Order: sequence, then structure tokens, then C-alpha cells
Amino acid sequence: MTTAPKKATPRKTNAARQTPLMPAEWAYQRLVAYIRNFEAQLNPSQEVAMGFAGGDSGVLRIEGVGYSDPDILTFYGRDDDGARTQLVQHVSQLSVILRAAPVESPDAPARRIGFRLHDGWRGGDAGDASA
Repeated sequence: MTTAPKKATPRKTNAARQTPLMPAEWAYQRLVAYIRNFEAQLNPSQEVAMGFAGGDSGVLRIEGVGYSDPDILTFYGRDDDGARTQLVQHVSQLSVILRAAPVESPDAPARRIGFRLHDGWRGGDAGDASA
């Protein structure tokens, strides 16, 4: 399975302001490209999840990704037990493992988040990267 983004390359500048992107927004745009590409390769019985390195943290079924300039990324979703979970991470510590997880219910279609992640959307219902 290839994980490198094949389509649109993230912008390095903010088109509205013509200024360089902050590290968090730049990392967010690259992550969105990777998630979209990863999801495009999943079969209908799989959805994207994120594994954690070290410890017994388990898997986060990604429901959203956000950022807070200049340097914070957030991932939120649900853990193996269905509890709401949010990871807040500094861009310098970014290390993400995308995993193909089976859908929670065989009768439900797989969730695809890549199409909901776009420029300007920072996650959460409030748009502020909150879970």
C-alpha cells in the first residue's frame, strides 16, 4: 500500500495573505493529503484509524484533525472502547501511524474523513479544533 500523497500538493503560503504558512497549518495540510490518499486505498469494510507508538494507548478512530498556529496539531475521535479521545501534539513531535481498521458495525458503511478535511476547517463542530 502506497502512502505518499499522489494528488494535490499542499500550499506553502496562505493564498489570502500571501504569507508563509505557520508550521502547524503546513503540517495539517500535508496530513490531510496523506489521509485522503490512505483512505482512497481502503476497501469498503475499512476506515482510517491512528496507532500510537509506545505504551498501551491503543488506536484512535480518527473523526477529525485540526491545528492551532503556530505549532499545535490535534487529532480526535474514539478509542477502542468508544470513549471520546483527543491527542494534542507539537509539530516537532509529530509521528503518525495511519491504520486500516475494520468498520465498527458490519452493517454500517465505512466513515471517510478525508473529504471533510479542507483548508480553513480546523476540526470540531465549533471549528476551533475541539473534540
